Amino acid sequence: QVRVMDSGGGSEQAGGSLRLSCTASGYSRSSYCLSWFRQTPDNEREGVALFLLGGYFTDYADSVKGRFTIARGDAKNTVYLQMDNLRPEDSAMYYCAAGVRCSWVKEAYSHWGQGTRVTVSS
Repeated sequence: QVRVMDSGGGSEQAGGSLRLSCTASGYSRSSYCLSWFRQTPDNEREGVALFLLGGYFTDYADSVKGRFTIARGDAKNTVYLQMDNLRPEDSAMYYCAAGVRCSWVKEAYSHWGQGTRVTVSS
């Protein structure tokens, strides 16, 4: 059974930093994608960053390029999302998702974490 656990959200002032963590368990594949999406009450869930475990692929939404970094953790089934120079518009519920391939389409992901809230004040 695949499980995805995401954590690390919190409150920060604009210009500050937060780091989110995502761990997937139960995947039998050597290569799969762990991605971060975010959602506010008035918007659709949107992709933030993609990371292909077991491969050499990462990608970022234009809105976070140069400010966010997704990277593998010490454990092979963990990725981190380092968020620097935070802006109020980054405030959202952030979700980690696992899927067999990386995609910006949320329906491509079969397993999701419970979400972690990020609040950025101006």
